[in-house]
Amino acid sequence: MFDATAGAGGGTLLRAESGAGDARPKAKPKQGTAATTFTDEQASLAMPEADAAVDPVARARARQIAARLSVRRPRRDATSRRGIGELGSLPYRGGSDEIDLDKTIEMLAERPVPEDEDIVVRDRIRTKRSVVLAVDVSGSMKGERVATAAATVGALAGELVHDDLAVIAFWSDAAILLNLGQPVKPIELLDTIMRIPAQGLTNVAFPLELAATQLARAPVRDARVVLLSDCVHNAGPDPRPFAARLPRLDVLLDSSGEKDVELGRDLARLGRGTLHVVDDFRAVAPAVSAMFGG
Repeated sequence: MFDATAGAGGGTLLRAESGAGDARPKAKPKQGTAATTFTDEQASLAMPEADAAVDPVARARARQIAARLSVRRPRRDATSRRGIGELGSLPYRGGSDEIDLDKTIEMLAERPVPEDEDIVVRDRIRTKRSVVLAVDVSGSMKGERVATAAATVGALAGELVHDDLAVIAFWSDAAILLNLGQPVKPIELLDTIMRIPAQGLTNVAFPLELAATQLARAPVRDARVVLLSDCVHNAGPDPRPFAARLPRLDVLLDSSGEKDVELGRDLARLGRGTLHVVDDFRAVAPAVSAMFGG
């Protein structure tokens, strides 16, 4: 459960709730990783003022990442849900009763004895994905790491501008910076993320829960979540069950400092996605291109 309050600049601040007396035990640290901790700790953070300074390095980094990105477009495919997608012409398969006369006449001129699929109809064609970007702005992601995360969001938002996109910034709480289906403004998203002070604990479970809500009405085959984090989870419940409830979860894990690769691997596996470990911003573009290539 969570409370919603308005943040500065029109964002939505979401604070995780927890029942009294239900603190979860701390997990034992695993060799070679950061300590994963399950807690019921709460924190608060108001959205920053709109005129806060933005690091020009992040903008330059976003341009460099975007220049190397190659995000494959979704396949054009007839959808079973009427009213979704662009209107286009395709062979009749029993799902539409609006005949495209011009294209049908062309087909019949070549086939005197037509089959059902020689009739061309007008129907909706899926050309959009529904993507939720969950970006970690907690204390462990400060400095160069949060600049890289913000740059990645800005670059990806530019590539996904024709898709349905949502962006969630999280720490021990979360802020929804863009709801699914709203207009995408890549540079504004980058600037907003850079205005959020990197501080506090890391609750990975909460943004995954919020992402599931964002994707509730999206077709499963076109829906995914991309988690940008070091996966050093130290606040809130175990995020693994939340990952398993998503249609797909891909993890872009920053390994340049403290990290929990094992948790990142578990989340990607349970979310039927992929894990990509990067150590600096130069590795981001090929990792993201591979992520959207499958």
